[in-house]
Amino acid sequence: MLHAYRFLLLLLFSSAITFAQKPKTWTASDIHDAVQKLNVLGSVLYVAAHPDDENTRLIAYMSNHVKARTAYLSMTRGDGGQNLIGPELRELLGVIRTQELLAARRIDGGEQRFTRANDFGYSKHPDETLRLWNKDEVLSDVVWAIREFKPDVIINRFDHRTPGRTHGHHTSSAMLSMEAFDLANDASKYSDQLKLTETWQPKRLFFNTSWWFYGSQEAFENADKSNMLNFDIGVYYPSKGMSNNEIASLASSQHLCQGFGRLSTRGSQNEYVELLKGMPLEKMNPNDNPDVFAGIDVTWNRVAGGKAIARILEAIESDFNFKNPSTHLPDLMKALRMIEALEDEHWSDVKTKEIKKIIEACAGLYLEVSADGPTASPGSAVALAIEALNRQADNIVLKSYKVTTEPNSKVMELALETNRRENLRDTITIPSNLKNTAPYWLNSKGTLGMYKVNDQQLIGQPETPRSMKVLFKLEVAGQPLEISKDVVYRYSKPDEGELYRPFEILPEVTAHLGKEVYIFDSDKQQDVEVIVRAGRSNLEGTVSMAYPQGWSVHPGMQKVSIAQQGDTETLIFTVIPPKDQSEGLLTPMVEVNNTFYTRELVEIDYDHIPFQTVILPSESKIVRIDIIKKGQTIGYIEGAGDAVPESLNNIGYSVIKIKPQDINADLLSQFDAVVVGIRAYNILDELKFKQDLLFDFVEQGGNMIVQYNTSRRLKVDQIAPYPLKLSRDRVTDENAEVRFIDPDHPLLNYPNKIEPSDFNGWVQERGLYFPGEWSEEFTPILSLNDPGESPKEGSLLVAKHGKGHYIYTGLSFFREFPEGVPGAYRLFANMLSIGKDNINLDKKLTD
Repeated sequence: MLHAYRFLLLLLFSSAITFAQKPKTWTASDIHDAVQKLNVLGSVLYVAAHPDDENTRLIAYMSNHVKARTAYLSMTRGDGGQNLIGPELRELLGVIRTQELLAARRIDGGEQRFTRANDFGYSKHPDETLRLWNKDEVLSDVVWAIREFKPDVIINRFDHRTPGRTHGHHTSSAMLSMEAFDLANDASKYSDQLKLTETWQPKRLFFNTSWWFYGSQEAFENADKSNMLNFDIGVYYPSKGMSNNEIASLASSQHLCQGFGRLSTRGSQNEYVELLKGMPLEKMNPNDNPDVFAGIDVTWNRVAGGKAIARILEAIESDFNFKNPSTHLPDLMKALRMIEALEDEHWSDVKTKEIKKIIEACAGLYLEVSADGPTASPGSAVALAIEALNRQADNIVLKSYKVTTEPNSKVMELALETNRRENLRDTITIPSNLKNTAPYWLNSKGTLGMYKVNDQQLIGQPETPRSMKVLFKLEVAGQPLEISKDVVYRYSKPDEGELYRPFEILPEVTAHLGKEVYIFDSDKQQDVEVIVRAGRSNLEGTVSMAYPQGWSVHPGMQKVSIAQQGDTETLIFTVIPPKDQSEGLLTPMVEVNNTFYTRELVEIDYDHIPFQTVILPSESKIVRIDIIKKGQTIGYIEGAGDAVPESLNNIGYSVIKIKPQDINADLLSQFDAVVVGIRAYNILDELKFKQDLLFDFVEQGGNMIVQYNTSRRLKVDQIAPYPLKLSRDRVTDENAEVRFIDPDHPLLNYPNKIEPSDFNGWVQERGLYFPGEWSEEFTPILSLNDPGESPKEGSLLVAKHGKGHYIYTGLSFFREFPEGVPGAYRLFANMLSIGKDNINLDKKLTD
């Protein structure tokens, strides 16, 4: 029964889960729901800081029960988080989390918007957050979102009155929303925006409160709720066969990279909002159900000319023909003409888009344009397969169609007979000046806290608008109708069936190096691979390298020739480092027809989001460091996705990845050390059965290094051979002073002498989730803290256990290694080398 229920959920939401780009399939109930929503002219904007901060229960309730147009404004794209499903971090993680938000909105019925703020990592206070974000720019983006979306109601996820009690990004999102509520209607503020939009005054601003913000259920029960509304968001939707909570659970479960996959919930549940600004709640009728729109007209009466539209649409809603929705097409087309003629441009635009989708669904109209490949570059020819099918209605004519990149329309005058498929073919050439469709916010280099986007109309958009569309002009029920469709790539696989990908415009050539970081531990030269990918067929060019002063690269230039689009050619260059320590960037430069290309293509492919193509600067860090290591063979137990194994390979270790189920004494005996990946004890159930084997390995002379875990959802009772309790201690300032508790300790001296300078150049943070308590067997090595806080000594702990050594560290090596931070490599080499050929170490640890 459970299997059947899960299958039903997948079936209901397959367009958002498994087939991320597959066109939505409308049922008669879906159409009726959409007509009901068409008759509501109210908007809600939900505001928070990150992907997964949003309350999907409330968004789903407002969208599906209240029928309001609902959007989530996320300040950031979540670049600073961790990734539980793969190795992508920073910008690439932001791309994944953007798409997870869009997948969630396809389920809960909301829309998605952003600001230009970059998630730079955990922040302990909004003062730091707003300084790094550039408060004025982010505030302008929030004002822009309000002026564009025009919400009647804004709901903040977080409390603006509690700075320093939670993530600084969280509090900042609420503070910015509070300020923007007033500024959005002030024509003197951010006046340049008014060339493209107009001022807007929301009617109410709420805080989505709960017992969590009061510290306990009891405290919340005793709180004054006279300025609050509460609603039962567990309502059941017969037309969907699901409750609001089930929809919300599915929506939040799209945040898979953050480990949000969860069971569905059902039943009654109260949600509270506290009024902060705007129309007082006294205007509510006490006999009415709680309503954030109380006293606000959200019917067609709010716009001039709306009453006539309401008469048509309310009749359709009340007398809806579930067996044959196409009978409503004449009235829907009449209403469309009236909506298009509204003086209120905002509601005309919003409701025109909504009613066109309803008309398309009522007619059973299927329009699709598929390219002959997933990508193309400017100047390339693309074959298009156009499918037009009228599955139910009478009297539909395809008058013409126009590809947006082409100068002229193709006149058709083709009658679409009921359920007779029309297959059309066309070939077009991609204009030479057409921009690529990779994520627009990554096109220019920003700052630590801000993305750089100069086009005001792009700011806030969840993704890059598709540059190739097809505009279909039809005649439905004797009336003209124009429908726009993105060009997609539809294909199939024998083991997966029909699949969809976005159709992308990419550069004619991209190139990347074989590694993100090259470590030179001597002045010995290394060969590096340059992989050139052709974005078009018959590519001819040359490849050279840009590199720092003091380094050498040979040969200076090589030719490249690739016959087929999508194929690659690998070239080998020899890099010679300087004798002294040095670091810099190595960039491949491909010259084609006197144009230099210095960007790389990154592809992201997960089942729960559409296939993503990202264009980034092509560069790898090259580092000449003095580093000594002991031991050779490392076993690595992968956790929540990181590049540590590859990084250790870079400094000459032989790293073998271990599956938890394969761990046994014989396997472990071949390793000098075993490293446990980040959050492994949070996600790997099998490790609870392998702890004794790992501790025995240490006792017999091996080294074991455990990287950070969170105290929540630990899969083991004992994470270390001696008592050790994790906390939420972290140091977010990557430049925080690092003090050596015992400068003579072997971990700071053998085989590499660690200096304070080894902590220069760290990125995002020092570390996170340090142990807060530990037994006397552990020796703390470092002391560090954020400004104004007490010293934290749990970032690096070592304990002698039998003949070997157990090390627990919350230092963010998983972030530092991909950035080529020299000191991080030197310190980790000492951790791996502990006890190897160092006769003074055991005495030091036991003194």
